[in-house]
Amino acid sequence: MSPAPLSVARPRRAVLLLLACTALAGCVVGPDYETPKIDVPDRFGADTATTPRPAELSRWWTRMDDPMLDAMISEAVEGNLDVASAKAAIREARATLRQTGGTLAPQVDASTSATRQDGGSNTSAGQTSNSNFQAGFDASWELDLFGANRRSIEAARYGLDAANEDLRATLLTLVGDVATYYVQARGFQARIKLAERTARSQRETAALTRAQFEAGASSALDVANATGQAASTEAAIPTLQISFAESVHRLSILTGKPPAALMGRMAEDKPIPEPRLPMPAGVPAQVLMARPDIRVAERQLAQSTALIGVAEAARWPDVSLSGTISTSASTFGNLFEASSIAWSVGPSLSVPIFNGGQLKAGVEIAQAQRDQSYIAFRSSILTALEDVENSLFGLTREQERYDKLDTSARAYRRAAALSRSLYQTGSSSFLDVLDAERSLYSAEDTLLQSQINIATYYIALNKALGGGWDGQIDSTRPEIVDTYSGPRLAYQP
Repeated sequence: MSPAPLSVARPRRAVLLLLACTALAGCVVGPDYETPKIDVPDRFGADTATTPRPAELSRWWTRMDDPMLDAMISEAVEGNLDVASAKAAIREARATLRQTGGTLAPQVDASTSATRQDGGSNTSAGQTSNSNFQAGFDASWELDLFGANRRSIEAARYGLDAANEDLRATLLTLVGDVATYYVQARGFQARIKLAERTARSQRETAALTRAQFEAGASSALDVANATGQAASTEAAIPTLQISFAESVHRLSILTGKPPAALMGRMAEDKPIPEPRLPMPAGVPAQVLMARPDIRVAERQLAQSTALIGVAEAARWPDVSLSGTISTSASTFGNLFEASSIAWSVGPSLSVPIFNGGQLKAGVEIAQAQRDQSYIAFRSSILTALEDVENSLFGLTREQERYDKLDTSARAYRRAAALSRSLYQTGSSSFLDVLDAERSLYSAEDTLLQSQINIATYYIALNKALGGGWDGQIDSTRPEIVDTYSGPRLAYQP
């Protein structure tokens, strides 16, 4: 049978049929997402301020007044590998959204062929040479009658939102970690310096005691105790040096450099950063807006809600349109004659009838996953509030502890000086000198640790409140740029 000739009336009917089916493709199934309303306290329990003031989170680390720390945080934002991975995840989410969005558009494919057939020299058998040219277009369009594709696009859009928030969460953690390890490194430096200074003083005491022993003014026991105490203090120095090196190595990794890259810059002694206090914590409701990990969990909840609609749509009929235009002729010039062109267009309907309950189970799976996302969202809120309460309470109490330790260290300094003077005049025993020096070293070292703790609690509180990097981040630039990926000769390794 010869192909049906192309006419004007038939395409018009096909267009009307297409428009009628398109009008039906406007509904969706599954629940529509609404942001959950979570009740939170009016204020933090550990906040003693009469009227809570908004937290000052923008570039909070600059209020520690350390230019080197500021520089290292900027370097970490540029070079950290976790940040690079989060940026790549954003590019993946964007591409996924574009890929999913393509399901709403018609799909068109083209094909063409040309063949030559030769019957050979045996013309008595009736075999002759002939040519055949063919060309065609195939088109299909899933009408998405119950919104499966639109729900997939919705889920992909929420996934992109979550990827962007995950980058912010990564930056928040990164800034806090860089500041924490920097403070720890400076703290170990200060403790090393204290131990070295104390050990020198104790060595001088041991030398004085040895001289007195040789003069018959002290005992061998005093010499042994003095020498042992100096050696014990010196023995603590390598342990502190190890901890300092580990902190610097971690700092280097956080900035995307080899472990020893920052040892030279950190070698010079600098004071432990001191934050500006007191620090306002704001109200709990602000944490819900500022914490990126909470927003990640909320976007993942929205995504899992949209995926219920995808699973639900699979239980409903699937309608699609398909069409074909083809032409075939023995000469290329005849391909476009009306008598050579055939076409077909029409809808197709697929209805799930029996599948052993798989589609219903798929909906239940999506619903259970949505519930898990909701629980994770609520958990992230409780965890955030706990982080703030712990950091705020710890910072307040550590400040009180520091004041007491400072008083203790000043008293022990006076006691050590007095005991040394009394010993030199013969009014006190050498054991009193050793005990006073030991107590002084312990008090000053504990005071340094408390200073480190205050800075660490300050950092933790800013992280808990959602303070992170608020500058511009370019997530469009790939890590690896392929120079050419088109057709070429295959590479044989």
